[in-house]
This record gives sequence, C-alpha cells and structure tokens, in this order.
Amino acid sequence: MVFIGEDGVSRCTWCASHPEYIRYHDEEWGYPVSDDTRLFEKICLEGFQSGLSWWTILQKRENFRAAFEGFDFHKVAHFGQSDIERLLQDKGIVRHRGKIAATINNAARAIEMQAEFGSLAAFFWRYEGREEARHIEGVPSVTETSKRLSKDLKKRGWNFVGPTTCYAFMQAMGLVNDHHPDCAHHAKAEALRAAFTPPSIV
Repeated sequence: MVFIGEDGVSRCTWCASHPEYIRYHDEEWGYPVSDDTRLFEKICLEGFQSGLSWWTILQKRENFRAAFEGFDFHKVAHFGQSDIERLLQDKGIVRHRGKIAATINNAARAIEMQAEFGSLAAFFWRYEGREEARHIEGVPSVTETSKRLSKDLKKRGWNFVGPTTCYAFMQAMGLVNDHHPDCAHHAKAEALRAAFTPPSIV
C-alpha cells in the first residue's frame, strides 16, 4: 500500500507517521549498500529492534552510533565487561544486556568474516534476493533467503540474527527491493540495484 504525501509523492504506507520516517524511506531504505560499516551497523540495529519498533531504534540511532564507536567493528570487538556495564547505564540506547553483548560478539565475528571474504559486503551480497521482490499478497517478514542467511550467520557465531531480523536487514540494505510498485521510490531502487555490482570475494 502507498500514501500520497503533502508534496504529492506516493510512498510506502509504513513511513507515513513522521517526517523523519519519510526521510529514512526516501534517502536510505532499499538502496544497495556496499560499505562494511553501514552493513554492520544495520545488522546490529536490526538485532536491537527485536521485540521493538524500528521507529524506536531510528530515534536513538545517533546515540547508538556514539555508544558503539560509529559501529567500527574493529573497535567494538575490543569492548569488555566494563563497556557492557557502561552501556547498560546509557539511557540513549536500548539497555538490553544480551543485545549489547551480541553486538560486541558480532563485531569479532565481522572481523573474521572480513578476513575470509575480503569484506562483509562480499558475504552479504551472496544473499541478494532478486527472486523475492514484492509478493503479490504483500511484503513477507521472512523468506527462504533470509532463513539461509540467518542460518549461515548463526553457524559463524553471530547472535540476534534470526530470519526476520535478516530480512529486515535485506530490505533496508537493498538486497531486495520491497518498495511498493506504486511507490515513487520503487523505480529508483530498482535502477540502483540494476546498476550495482556486488563486491567480489577475494
């Protein structure tokens, strides 16, 4: 479903509630990303979203970036118990011990993955879901590809990366184009995806 904004532009209905949501939809969501830091940030923030709304996380995103060194996983991997306790006192983020510990763990796993594949992007873009673009009955929350990605990440030791989290990550990072066909940004996302060359494994 879509809605028509005050500017006359059609957009996916999910972003209608707030101008900041609209900016996120227009400027980020669904466009292909190859930057490892952004990919790591997003998979971690999707993990923090588990059981919450993305709106909650989006409002706190800058606080998360400050708390986790800009999601530089080479730095986050060195966080220790004192950092976990410090972050549990940070009212600007979601103070969940398991999710904070998972982010630190996942940073170490990201370094391993970067060493193995050359980049996180080379790993994640193996799971591009071209065959899973918008279903007729609506946008799924889980797909066979997101199940495979989740299983692979868990096998590699990642935490808080269930199939739903992985599919939300895929949608946001452009691995699949789930802008509604009637959304003005659907064609832009599709063109960017068509022109995008996934990073190669080195």
